[in-house]
Amino acid sequence: MKDRRFPGFLALTLLVLPLLQAAQLPRPEAPAAGREPAALLDGRELPLPVAINPAGPEFGLSALVNNLGGTLAPGATAESSSLTLEGKEVVIGIGSAIITVGDAVVPLSQPVVRGEMGTLMVPVDFLRKTYGDLLGYSFDWRPETQRLVIGRRAARELPVLLDVVHLQGMTTVVLQFPEEPRYQIKRRPGIVDVQMMGDRLAPPPRHPVQDPFVQDVTITPEQVHIQVGPGLDVASYVLNNPFRIVFDVHQPTAVETPAAPLAPGGVPGGGPPGIHTIVVDPGHGGTETGAIGPSGVMEKDLTLLLARELESRLSSRLGVRVVLTRSEDATLPLDDRAAIANQNKADLFISIHLNSSLGSGAHGAETYFLSAEASDAKAAKAAAAENSPAAVPPPQGDTKEEVKDLELILWDLAQSRHLSESQRFATLIQTELNEALQLRDRGVKQAPFRVLNGAEMPAVLVELGFISNPDEEKKLQDASYRGALVDSLTKAVARYKEQVEARPAPASPAPAGTAAPVGAVPHQPAPAPTAPTPKPAPPAQTPKPSPGTRP
Repeated sequence: MKDRRFPGFLALTLLVLPLLQAAQLPRPEAPAAGREPAALLDGRELPLPVAINPAGPEFGLSALVNNLGGTLAPGATAESSSLTLEGKEVVIGIGSAIITVGDAVVPLSQPVVRGEMGTLMVPVDFLRKTYGDLLGYSFDWRPETQRLVIGRRAARELPVLLDVVHLQGMTTVVLQFPEEPRYQIKRRPGIVDVQMMGDRLAPPPRHPVQDPFVQDVTITPEQVHIQVGPGLDVASYVLNNPFRIVFDVHQPTAVETPAAPLAPGGVPGGGPPGIHTIVVDPGHGGTETGAIGPSGVMEKDLTLLLARELESRLSSRLGVRVVLTRSEDATLPLDDRAAIANQNKADLFISIHLNSSLGSGAHGAETYFLSAEASDAKAAKAAAAENSPAAVPPPQGDTKEEVKDLELILWDLAQSRHLSESQRFATLIQTELNEALQLRDRGVKQAPFRVLNGAEMPAVLVELGFISNPDEEKKLQDASYRGALVDSLTKAVARYKEQVEARPAPASPAPAGTAAPVGAVPHQPAPAPTAPTPKPAPPAQTPKPSPGTRP
């Protein structure tokens, strides 16, 4: 006869055994009552301010800087700060979910804010994209123990592709990586070294460099060593998707010393370094009305009034030369607006617009600088709205994808060097508007505005209010309110001008050497995009002979 007690005993054992095993396993550490948050670094516990927000935790930056290194300093305004890590500057806007790391624009999961005692509070992705990418740290927030665990990432081995291309009197050296390495750039006369910091390189097969400007490029696991000819200038910047470090090698540009400083209305480019020429762009115009308010007021009319007033105040108060992209109700293609700024050798480009929303309650000002990707869905929608009226069909034989690629290349080349300054300027504008007019702070954002495409100077687009809001529409029709907006813009320009002109003047370049032959064949077959030289202008600089054609 089968013993029926055994299955019952087995079932009971299977139920009880996991409970007995669980009792023997170490339990997760529960947060002690009143336990202060901290960071764990190399087994040490470090006090750390932590704020728990709906979007995630934020951490006191100063405490981490004190232990991980770097230099944290106040920025150009009370609303910005600067973090320097291994020679690379991180520009931080208070209240902004965007930072610039060197020349790269980096979006964050939530804005940087001020905590108690004025300390900066940053999200964990800020730490990963600064200390993580630049110094090789890892960050893991553990809410059950209120601890930020900081480790050191293992070294990666990254392949690197090299291209050297000589074109139109300039050599471009492109280093392409599958992901952004941890590196720093060191310069000596005739030498540029890209040194790895914790990462290692997998060098490609070595090929001799045959180039008039670049004498040699040597890649080892530790660094990329670039040797250029005597007396040549080397500028560098980064491009993304894929990540590339780009060096432009060219003859020094001669510096002209004017007999007298540039007077208002003087010849552009003839004065000392600083802010001398500003191009102001009244949004829309002609057949492009822009947004229309509840009472029928059109954006194109108000932006022209604002631009004319801004032109007058900038000229009279700051003694600068101001150029309007349009001075009447005329249709002007978006691509021509940045081209006008380039042709006038402008030091700043300001595009003035008014916002619109499906709801009538939206209000406040927003300031944008250019990016290939929008910082959020609303920024993307705003860019799409401003870009669509002047959208033009692609040239015959080109696909939409090819035209888009061309636009992004032009943006990369012309504007990538100015992103940090564009962000600084945008932050100043937003701060002045918020403080002077008590407007709702909608923040500094980034988006692919076509009107900023190709601008070779710091460039911003400012939305000075919501014309779709009946209250703001009424205010914008009032001359005194428009005057207050213009005053805020003028103050922002004055503050930026003062900062720029207070910087040390660059050293005079060495005398140019003998011109080298042009047209050397690159040793790699794949061409690399080349940045605009200080001399020839890129295609986007010249307005097209008729509207509707692409450069």
